Amino acid sequence: MGHLHHAAYGWLTPALSYVMACIGAALGLRCTVRALAATGTTRRNWLLTAASAIGTGIWTMHFVAMLGFEVTGTDIHYDVPLTILSLLVAVLVVGAGVFAVGYGRGRGRALVLGGLTTGLGVASMHYLGMAALRLHGTVSYRPLTVGLSVAIAVVAATAALWAALHIKSPLAVAVASLVMGAAVSSMHYTGMLAVAVRVTPSDAALPGATAMQFIFPLAVGLGSYLFLTSAFVALSPTADERAASTSARDLGQSAVGAR
Repeated sequence: MGHLHHAAYGWLTPALSYVMACIGAALGLRCTVRALAATGTTRRNWLLTAASAIGTGIWTMHFVAMLGFEVTGTDIHYDVPLTILSLLVAVLVVGAGVFAVGYGRGRGRALVLGGLTTGLGVASMHYLGMAALRLHGTVSYRPLTVGLSVAIAVVAATAALWAALHIKSPLAVAVASLVMGAAVSSMHYTGMLAVAVRVTPSDAALPGATAMQFIFPLAVGLGSYLFLTSAFVALSPTADERAASTSARDLGQSAVGAR
């Protein structure tokens, strides 16, 4: 059996991946709160932003954590198309969950449906990402631990969507996103505990790309996207602020008209 290192760079990858999960969660919750206060295309656009933020946040969390994953006795490469597919799955399935909540008729049913969809999506993203691993040997999984990681993903997703529906204040969003980041990270590392690798030493070239050739640039790009979108969302006025500025303008105009 190959010896697995889940944090080859010490606390760097777990800490950075946790931060990524939290930023994605905070941004997604903020956008969902905005979406629920809006209607029509504005609501749809906020929900799309929320889905892309949470999806990319979870994906970036997973692969930043994977940068610290090493197996003694073999190099690790990643299948590029499968890794890209795992990113698309993350965004699409989180999108399905977020839209279920954004447009759901019955709150309770929408929550259960959205949480289940999103949780299973996060889990399938994780295991698709793991299926993209290329190494000298075979990878196997402990079924019970896999089941536990899927359960954590579903509970975490349901809690996150519940928070999106019920939480309005920025402080509460911040706390919820820290909890959500912890839940996503614990799902990831639970999933990693399920992994066993039987190494077959070989000098043959591995297919795919190394983490530094492919995963690292992609994670940096998506991380930058999250930071920039966060800045944009933080600076754009809320519906309440827009209403306040409009009424202030109207008051000013009526005062001028009265003269």
